Amino acid sequence: MNYPSKLIENAVEEISKLPGIGKKTALRMALHLLKRDERQTLQLSEAIIAMRTKTQYCRQCHNISDEELCQICTNPKRDESVVCVVEDTRDVLAIENTSQYRGLYHVLGGIISPLEGIGPNDLKIESLLKRISEKQGTDLAVKEVILGLSPTMEGDTTAFYLTKRLKPLNVKITTIARGIPIGGDLEYADEITLGRSIVSRIVYE
Repeated sequence: MNYPSKLIENAVEEISKLPGIGKKTALRMALHLLKRDERQTLQLSEAIIAMRTKTQYCRQCHNISDEELCQICTNPKRDESVVCVVEDTRDVLAIENTSQYRGLYHVLGGIISPLEGIGPNDLKIESLLKRISEKQGTDLAVKEVILGLSPTMEGDTTAFYLTKRLKPLNVKITTIARGIPIGGDLEYADEITLGRSIVSRIVYE
């Protein structure tokens, strides 16, 4: 593809690195940004820079946050006795959009996948176990852990591993009901199906 300038080419190269965006789409975006008011384009770039440099992760649940603790963990109306374990922030958003869950979360930051070289030590599993064990015997004790993982082979492997690690802590372990299609991802499930799966969760065995 021929470009009118090296600056445009560089912009297209970077934009096309985003998922789902090819070179042609990237070129249209670059030309659109070039036509926009300079102030608007600068606001976009500043927002992206701020997102990348200032975004942090909640020290308790590892969800994306603006502060040391995220808005969900600091919300006094949430049920601290229930923790839903998910793969990443997209799953938190998917479950929150159902308005069916009022507990807390724990974001693993991935799932066990030997083919991709991801093992238990690469995930936020130890912090989950510590989080639960430290609160045992207190008014803030975790009584139930929901395994809100996608029903894929990797998700099931992760759920099985977590179950073995959680059992000594004597907490109720449940998984979302299989209204979610096998092999599917939570972020693509419709809100009604996902909401019903959360409400009608079952004991994980």
